[in-house]
Amino acid sequence: MASKFKKNKKTFTKQFDKEDAVRAKKHLGQHFLTDESIAKQIGDTLTLEGYRNVVEIGPGMGVLTKYILQKEVDLVAMDVDRESIDYLKTSFVLEHPEVRAHKGMFSIIEGDFLKYDLSQLFPDEPFAITGNFPYNISTQIVFAMLANKERIPEFTGMFQKEVALRICGTPGNKTYGILSVLTQAFYTAEYLFTVPPTVFNPPPKVDSGVLRLIRKSDCTLPCDEKLFFIVVKTAFGQRRKTLRNSLKTFQLDEETRALAIFSQRPEQLNVAEFVELTLMVSKTL
Repeated sequence: MASKFKKNKKTFTKQFDKEDAVRAKKHLGQHFLTDESIAKQIGDTLTLEGYRNVVEIGPGMGVLTKYILQKEVDLVAMDVDRESIDYLKTSFVLEHPEVRAHKGMFSIIEGDFLKYDLSQLFPDEPFAITGNFPYNISTQIVFAMLANKERIPEFTGMFQKEVALRICGTPGNKTYGILSVLTQAFYTAEYLFTVPPTVFNPPPKVDSGVLRLIRKSDCTLPCDEKLFFIVVKTAFGQRRKTLRNSLKTFQLDEETRALAIFSQRPEQLNVAEFVELTLMVSKTL
């Protein structure tokens, strides 16, 4: 499907007010987005179809938060950085009319998303995840989403471009790997647009990429899910080898190993073929 978003090829000049109010911390992987146009585009990646609850991870100084608050949502903004939390609870709340005009719930939580008890967020209700994700934990955030996929119908946001391309990678492409298969087993992935380093403070050394994941209507697998994860990770652990060699640890019988699928490399298989592979492995356990 064609994306309505366009790549940003120029440096935008409209900056977020008081961009130095919170100091970006290298150990937290913080790069604060300063471009209002891009922040609005990221906010618009949320379809709000079938849900109204949203969790924003790493809101920083709220450049994206205020655009989410313009929508009919209940929003939890979660950040591990105390300085960001203090800013959001004081200056941001006082200075932005979006907060005062917002009719839904808006909560600011100091916490580590990767360690937080997600059952406490919107109990028994679905919620989407979005954000300008810290590079150093972005992959972990994806795995946390997969562990809670039953409650998360949509996931959007900004990653390091290389990671975003891996999540959205397709078979036969060099970006296709573990993240691609495990994510696309349960979600439809779409790479939306690229963001240049010049619109961040401080600027990262690489481009960023914005994507959208929409959970499939049937997100159950016709095989053991845990074993599926193990097979995929084992196969890509030696991605240059054929499956006949990379899956030796499963001690498959000669008849099974002689099948055509085992002469392929892992990046050649789609999700359905990895499911087929998992079913074969399960017969040997």
